[in-house]
Amino acid sequence: MAKVELKKPVVEEISEHIKDAQSVVLVTYSGITVEQDTALRKEMREAGVVYKVYKNTMMNFAFKGTDYEPLTKSLEGPNAVAISKTDATAPIRILAKHAKTVPALKLVAGVVEGGYYDETAIQALKDVPSREELLGKLLGSIQSPIANFARVISQIAESKEA
Repeated sequence: MAKVELKKPVVEEISEHIKDAQSVVLVTYSGITVEQDTALRKEMREAGVVYKVYKNTMMNFAFKGTDYEPLTKSLEGPNAVAISKTDATAPIRILAKHAKTVPALKLVAGVVEGGYYDETAIQALKDVPSREELLGKLLGSIQSPIANFARVISQIAESKEA
């Protein structure tokens, strides 16, 4: 079997993972211990994020001609890729959390909801809460004035009865 035929399934696997992905993040992992990597992979799995190590040439072939093509210029050295189809900022938040305790882990670049982010821009995204957290805050801010209004009306009604 030719080398090209052996590489084709790997490129197709990457292409399948990135199809309809909300975010694709590249991370340098060189120097991470097995225990640290296991903890990172476990948290990624629980969040529904695909985290894998592929050869840069395979990722290069898979990214060509897609929205993720800008990532090809960041494919240098040992890289892993984190892909999320549901929560766009989940891979960034998890990787940034682990990078605090593991200095070897470094966010390289990413494509989040169609926009390319380099290393400095991706660092800014690590503090963006998840969609569910943002919706909860929005609903809380909408509910608060309504609840306060209802309390005031209730107090007015009670004072008129007395």
